[in-house]
Amino acid sequence: MTLWNSAQLADLDAARHAEWLLPLGTGGFAMGTVLGVNTRRYHGLLVAAMDPPVGRALLVGAVEVTATVGPKSIALSSNQYVGTVYPDGYAKATRFQAGAEAVEWDFADGALKFRKRIEVEPGTNTVRLIVTNLGRMAAKVEFKPLIGFRDFHGNFREQAGFPASIEWNVESAVIRHQDYRLDVDHAGAVRTGIEGWYYRFDHSVESERGLDPNDDLYCPFALVYEVGPGETAVLRFSSPGEAVALVESSHDDPLIQRLHIAAKKFLVQAERSTILAGYPWFSDWGRDTMIALPGLCLETGRVEFAKSVLRDYAARLNGGLIPNRFTESGEGADYNTVDGTLWFANAAYKTLKVAWDDQFSETMWTALRQVAKAHLNGTDFGIKVDSDDGLLAQGGAGLQLTWMDAKIGDWVVTPRHGKPVEINALWINLLRVLVWLGTKLGHETDFADRAANRAEHSFEEKFWHPTLGYYLDTVGPNDASLRPNQVLAMGLPFTPCTAGNAKKALGKVAEQLWTPVGLRTLSPDDPHFCERFEGPVQKLDAAYHQGTVWPWLTGSYVSACLKFAPELLDSVALRETVGQMLDHRGIDGIAEVYDATSPHRASGCPWQAWSVAELLRAMVEISSR
Repeated sequence: MTLWNSAQLADLDAARHAEWLLPLGTGGFAMGTVLGVNTRRYHGLLVAAMDPPVGRALLVGAVEVTATVGPKSIALSSNQYVGTVYPDGYAKATRFQAGAEAVEWDFADGALKFRKRIEVEPGTNTVRLIVTNLGRMAAKVEFKPLIGFRDFHGNFREQAGFPASIEWNVESAVIRHQDYRLDVDHAGAVRTGIEGWYYRFDHSVESERGLDPNDDLYCPFALVYEVGPGETAVLRFSSPGEAVALVESSHDDPLIQRLHIAAKKFLVQAERSTILAGYPWFSDWGRDTMIALPGLCLETGRVEFAKSVLRDYAARLNGGLIPNRFTESGEGADYNTVDGTLWFANAAYKTLKVAWDDQFSETMWTALRQVAKAHLNGTDFGIKVDSDDGLLAQGGAGLQLTWMDAKIGDWVVTPRHGKPVEINALWINLLRVLVWLGTKLGHETDFADRAANRAEHSFEEKFWHPTLGYYLDTVGPNDASLRPNQVLAMGLPFTPCTAGNAKKALGKVAEQLWTPVGLRTLSPDDPHFCERFEGPVQKLDAAYHQGTVWPWLTGSYVSACLKFAPELLDSVALRETVGQMLDHRGIDGIAEVYDATSPHRASGCPWQAWSVAELLRAMVEISSR
């Protein structure tokens, strides 16, 4: 639970930049700022998943709320327009509280006292707006819904014929336009014929990203409730689409429990069980899902959910690769990843280690054997084992297949063609998982054992650089940039890194890459190093993996340190920092990235799945030692 008092709310800049999120469990959500104004195109009272978990559309951008007692009125909302904020509800706010399934504000002006609460109905595309009269006199509370049916990545403008239809019922209305439908339940309200367009809502964060910041929204009617002292007015918005409720989880450690709450936000059960990569704009990505799965599912007791996710991805194997990204339209998937499938093997192994299951293990054996054979023989995007050294090569001109996948036009910022260090460690890890799994099931594993032995022998020989004292980032061509990818290699269950070399390399990493919020993606000594992650989209992409800190890398760093160099890890300081990070950007979330230099400002996606997952996994791993 996060609480802001009146003094904190008076810091308008902090309240404008602090964001809350209420996931619906369908892929949809409600989202906004503590100040109460929408600063992103993704902010809104109801962003519904029309084809769960994707097809997300903004249906309700905001609701203008005013309470009146006699001749005096108080605004309970605020909207950011070009050049002004109106009404001034933010100035009357005295308290804000955010929980897992609701957020609420208290407002006061003399004897007028009200509470506004937004809460979700998990498993459905449903949001409720509730206003409670905390004063001693009866009040009239007026709601003006502001709607705009659009793809949540886009913008909405005044248009003739919107909406196509409104079906009027006694205590509800159904609004339709094209393929969109919004149900509005307003029991106890008097509906009035106020309608019209509200122009030029200004989303300041989109301006910073170099994108169109303006929307128009439409008010279809006003709703007026008579609310006595202690009574409530309830407005319910919903759109078709359901998901299955998730298993709850808890932990005695307050920090780990807070990370459990954060973890739940990303899990969706719909047509497929899946993990959203981040809020508000990411869908489900194969790589992110497999990296995040151990933390989000296994550390929170959701083993059956983990199995369901892995089965779904196994069923979608294509040429020995799992999907890299499902499109927002829900019409297909992209397979352009070299590491997503290898992380899939790691997630399967960790799931089976937690809870062995004969039937599930056979499914995973079949899938992983298919993956290994495809990589040995060669699959899409030049992914193939080199017969000379047993190492896995990949990529080519115009391709970005590893997690460092930023691309601007035809420019691949960090191409990493050839044989990347973590890709080959993951390849060896997959082969060792196959040997382990096949041995337990009584299957022949000689082919995997031979391939693993060959690759392990070549790994230290090719990647270790004794003069530099760390592992090369890629070989064939060689890239000696000091990057954190070698730490991913060290943190794996079946790491090919030797203890002595790993310890030396971790010393270099700790000296040049480690920050309180995670690992830099490039050494500050490198001429391509970028200090800040800011500016329009093109500048952001150029800095993405050129120094910018990614918190998710902390999980592998902790695993590697505990394995090879525990003296490098200050677990007390790390715990304290993780607690602070949960409030740095999105409330009860961990941001996607941080600036590479102090003061390490949080940026990128406010709620990133693998950031939460790997920090949760790291905290559990530390606490279990």
